Amino acid sequence: MSEAAPGPVRVFIADDQPLMRQGFRMILSSQPGIEVVGEAEDGLSALDGVERTRPDVVLMDIRMPGLDGIEATKQIREARVLILTTFGHDEYVVEALMAGASGFLLKDATPEELVHAVRVVANGESLLAPAVTTTLLAQVLPTLGQAPAGESARSGASREMLSQLTDRELEVLKLLAKGWSNAEIATELYISEATVKTHVSHLLSKLGLRDRVQAVVLAFEAGLVKPKGR
Repeated sequence: MSEAAPGPVRVFIADDQPLMRQGFRMILSSQPGIEVVGEAEDGLSALDGVERTRPDVVLMDIRMPGLDGIEATKQIREARVLILTTFGHDEYVVEALMAGASGFLLKDATPEELVHAVRVVANGESLLAPAVTTTLLAQVLPTLGQAPAGESARSGASREMLSQLTDRELEVLKLLAKGWSNAEIATELYISEATVKTHVSHLLSKLGLRDRVQAVVLAFEAGLVKPKGR
C-alpha cells in the first residue's frame, strides 16, 4: 500500500501591520504546498490562533502590542517559529533563538527568501547554521543585561538538563556548540557522520529541543561552552 502524499505546510502569520500580513499571505498562498491557515495582529491573538489552527510554521513579528513576538514564541511548543523583524541587531536574533525560534528573517527579504525560509523551518531544520549562532551568542550573550541571580538560576537549570546526557552526547554537544559540522565532529571523535547524527537526534530528544540551534543556546547557558574572553 502506497503512503499518502504529505499535506501542505500550514503557516500562521502574526504581525501588527495589516499590509505586511496581506503581503506575506499573498506570497505564501501563491506557492504550491503552502497554506496560510490564519493570522493575528498581536501576541495574545497569535497564541489563540496557533492553538486553534495547529500550524507547522508561525511567522512571528518581534514588535507587537500587548505581548511581543519573543514572549509569544516562548509559549509556542507544537509549531516552529520563524521570527520576522525590521531590526537586524544581534541581540534580537539571540533573544529570539533563546525564546525557541527556529529561524530569523528581516522583513525586507525577497519573496523567494521568505518562501525558502518557511520550507526550511517546516522541514525541521534551522534557518541559522550552528556556526552562525555560536558567533552571535559569543558576541551578545554576555551583554543581554540579565540580572546575576536570574542568570545563575537559568544556568543551573540548563546544567541540570545536561545531566541527562551520556558522556559521548556531551562531547558531541560541546563540539556542536563550537560551530563544528557533523563531518568535523566525526573526524574529531573517530566516529561516522551517521553516528554523529544519531547522537544529535538522541540529545535533542532527551533535552526536549526542536533543533541544533536550540542545543547551541542551551550549551552556552549551561556554561558548557563559554564566549571568548570570559
